[in-house]
Amino acid sequence: MLSCKEANRLMSQELDRKLSWGERIGLKLHVSMCDGCSNFRQQMGIVRNACKHAFALDDKTER
Repeated sequence: MLSCKEANRLMSQELDRKLSWGERIGLKLHVSMCDGCSNFRQQMGIVRNACKHAFALDDKTER
């Protein structure tokens, strides 16, 4: 089973590349059992969506 440190590293890498099947399964298993990492993953998604939204708005105002 992954440690929280390894799970956080994979969650960060997941933003930049496609994880392998084994990495995805290990991460999914860890996150399903670890409330802290589950919360961290949700927060990463919120921040990512906020950044996408902010950059989309910025692009519209520059035109």
